[in-house]
Amino acid sequence: MQNASDAFYSSNARRYSEVVHEYIQSVYSHVSHPGLTGDPAVRERMKELIPSQSRGLDAGCGAGARDVFLYWQDGYDIWGFDAVPENIQVAKDLHPEIADNIWVGDLSKAIGYPDSHFDFVTCNAVIQHIPPELVKSTTLPELARVLKPGGILQLMFKVGDGIKEVYDKDYDSDRSFQLYSANGIVQLLSELRLTVIEEDNGKLGGVMYFTDTKPVEHCLIYAEKAG
Repeated sequence: MQNASDAFYSSNARRYSEVVHEYIQSVYSHVSHPGLTGDPAVRERMKELIPSQSRGLDAGCGAGARDVFLYWQDGYDIWGFDAVPENIQVAKDLHPEIADNIWVGDLSKAIGYPDSHFDFVTCNAVIQHIPPELVKSTTLPELARVLKPGGILQLMFKVGDGIKEVYDKDYDSDRSFQLYSANGIVQLLSELRLTVIEEDNGKLGGVMYFTDTKPVEHCLIYAEKAG
């Protein structure tokens, strides 16, 4: 499935970038939190949780590296990588200002940064393309490792059991996604000394859910690394 996913993005990198930048699939329904209105709300909550000009990593930044560019525009020291070379090339073509901040990298392998390097890490709808055994043994431990004590991880993933196959009208293509248990992910994060940030005065927090346009249910978590 991971190889099929890489092949899909290689073939659809420019279209994927259009879909992301135009927020075509950023239409959330069946939300568990009223503030969960779409991708911009997810970003804004992260910016509330971290100091201005923090150093961040977008792990699996996708075609066009939209969020890397937007955080960079807002003055953050942001970096990003993606496993698909075409995704990174589209990002460099679209946003040459961040060309030196993005590169090709694989989240099923070690991240080439020292321990406690980043103030925040985002990983949006990426682990759905990685086998569970690698997510448990490598991906999540690496995201936790490069995060500073007190740093924030924002993790979004597709929820359920097994593998889900759906037809994605925006690409006229059948797609397959690895689903994950929210409780299982929270437990893994706890073992890595990451604690879910709970809702505070109506702000996004806790274990939150929404359904996208495909439709597939997602989970969104903000977690803080123990000091």
